[in-house]
This record gives sequence, structure tokens and C-alpha cells, in this order.
Amino acid sequence: AGPGSYTVGTMSEHFDCHYCRDPLQGKKYVQKEGRHCCVKCFEKFCANTCTECKKPIGADSKELHFKNRYWHDNCFRCFKCYTSLVNEPFMLRENNKVWCSNCTAVEDAPRCKGCFKPIIAGDQNVEYKKMVWHKDCFTCSQCKQVIGSGSFFPKGDEFYCVSCHEHKFAKTCAKCKNPITSGGLTYQEQPWHSECFICSNCKKQLGGKRFTAVEDEFYCVECYKECVAKKCAGCKNPITAGFGRGTSVVNYEDESWHDYCFKCTKCARGLANKRFVCHNGKIYCAECPKRL
Repeated sequence: AGPGSYTVGTMSEHFDCHYCRDPLQGKKYVQKEGRHCCVKCFEKFCANTCTECKKPIGADSKELHFKNRYWHDNCFRCFKCYTSLVNEPFMLRENNKVWCSNCTAVEDAPRCKGCFKPIIAGDQNVEYKKMVWHKDCFTCSQCKQVIGSGSFFPKGDEFYCVSCHEHKFAKTCAKCKNPITSGGLTYQEQPWHSECFICSNCKKQLGGKRFTAVEDEFYCVECYKECVAKKCAGCKNPITAGFGRGTSVVNYEDESWHDYCFKCTKCARGLANKRFVCHNGKIYCAECPKRL
């Protein structure tokens, strides 16, 4: 940047103005491209127009130029902060506006999705899927607390901290009523923590194992046989329909039998679904009591 290709001085020789033909001797004149002219004609016909104020840059003004554009020295200011850019770094932007380096950096900086202000170099920030926030602007949509660089869960255009996501979206355990954040299992269309779905007697986890349900309690095979199942009046072993050899049970006067254990005391004939006789606390077929 600097003055254009012309010179200014006081004429000592006999020359007339190239445009108005007034004599120039003893007067201030401008010489440009081999032509001599008075100051008035220079500004009217020859002077460059200031890119900023659109007025001629007179012979008495200091002129700056860049890429075929011209400015008065006092017009060469940052478009944003109005700081003089004479002898300072600058950027020529749209509409022929000049910007200082600081304002250029701020203008070109990404905008925070939270406060919409620029995120400049040195600011702590959070980036997610081409979006960016100041660290303190990245907050939970539910509790409004700062998430910052912590863990979070996205839901559409909203973001949740771990705690709020658990209470708002996670499944709730049928037993302890707390959120299930990972793993777990389902029984009768209800979710359970694995550590909550346990045998009511031995407290071992039942996930992936055989068990039986008695009202609202669950038992592993061993505890069901030992603590819950009725004992067969015949073989004295637990009657565990579904776990053992048979599935049918015979009940008579507060006692129970496996169907294959309900047989005549004398001839051992199976009596399930057949007529029988009870004599002295023992079971007989209809024929054997006659032989006693």
C-alpha cells in the first residue's frame, strides 16, 4: 500500500493545466502519466475513489491501495471494530470490507450451539456430530447441569446426563424398582436386574438356570425340592412336576404321591385313576383287602 503513481509539487516552470488550461506556475500541481494538472482537476478527473467512503482521494490525502482498490488512510479501518489497519495485518472480505486479524478469527470461528457465540482458539469445547458447544454450555436437557466432557446420552436434539437418562428412559427392575442400565433379563414380560432375579432360599442368581415360581417367589431346582415341594408318601422324595420323571400327582387326605408311586401295598398294582381302598393307613387295590 502507498501513494498512487503520481507526484505533487509546486510548479516553477510555465505549464498550463491539461484539463482547464489555467496556468500552473507558482501553484500546486499534480503530475500523473506525463500530464500536469491543477489540484481541482486532479480530484475531478484523475483521483482514485475510496473503496470505503466512495469519495475521491485528493492530492493532499494519504492513499493506500491493495489489489486495485484504494482507501483514504483514515478510511482504512476494520469493518467490525474500527481499528486503524495502517501498517497492521488485515483481511479483505466480502463487499470489499477490510477486517483485522482478531475480528476475522472471531467471525470465522464455529458457533456454540448453546449460546450461539463464537468458540475461539483456547476455549474448552465439546464436539458431537459436527456440532460444537462451549464446555460450560453443554448441559443436560433435564436437570440443566453442565455435562462438559462427562458421559451423556443423545435423544434426538436433546442430551441427558447418565442419571437423568436412567430415570427418564431406562427400564425399571420389577423387584427393586431401580433403573436397569445394562444387562438384565425378562420374565413374564417384566425386566429384572440379574442380581435381583434370585432363588428366595439360597439367593443364587437364576438367569439361564431352571427354576420354578411359587406365587411371588422363585426357587432353584434344589431349593424347591428341599424347601417347597411336597414329599411323596410312597418314595418319600419331593414331588417336582416338570423336574422329575412324572408330571401327575395323586392327593388323598392331606398326603400326596407321584402317580407312579400310588400303588397297592400288597400287589404293587398302580392305582392312579383306579379304585382303591385305604386300610390301617395303607393303600390297597379293590381285590387285595379280601385276601388279608
